[in-house]
Amino acid sequence: MTLAVAKTCGPGRPKDLEKRAAILAAAKRLFPLSGFEGTSMDAIAAEAGVSKLTVYSHFTDKETLFVAAIRARCQDQVPDALFDVDTSGPVRGQLLAIAHAFLNLVMSPEAISLHRLLTSSGSASPKLGQLFWEAGPLRMRESFEGFLRQEVEAGQLDIANITRAASQFFALLKGELHTRLLCGCAQALSVNDIEEHVEATVDFFLRAYTPRANC
Repeated sequence: MTLAVAKTCGPGRPKDLEKRAAILAAAKRLFPLSGFEGTSMDAIAAEAGVSKLTVYSHFTDKETLFVAAIRARCQDQVPDALFDVDTSGPVRGQLLAIAHAFLNLVMSPEAISLHRLLTSSGSASPKLGQLFWEAGPLRMRESFEGFLRQEVEAGQLDIANITRAASQFFALLKGELHTRLLCGCAQALSVNDIEEHVEATVDFFLRAYTPRANC
């Protein structure tokens, strides 16, 4: 085999990337629908239009694919760029952008469905719950902690316990609404309702953590 042919057949060629993307798209759609146990690698392969061997060549096992799907879903809706600090602009604007993206993620039908499946009686093992936590909520909280830490260093915020503050921010955003969605008893909110909730949450957070000299 010539060097030129070897290069075109090697890993990382566009066709491989397309297959990987198709597998991830299938996993992101099927896991929330059927849960971890109810989603087979055969089903994911069929949905992606590839062989099961191809799925395993990209993702070692179903747990690895599950983690990758959770990370991809979070990255789709809450990209890393949102946590890039711009000290030349007001911190409120950046917090609003993060808040909107996070709320859209956790309120999405896919996220609600997966949350229900993970917490339903007997449907999830502690290991699976830990994998979800580390790939999704924990990873996002750590990204937000990095954002807050830089804002503290820039003098925009005054936070003694950054981990606690990050947890408080996301908990405030979810609030009662997320619980009602999980219970299936939340009425559809208007764009104005959501905007008011996000702004009130961000302003509450800023009242707690803005340096007093800047209030």
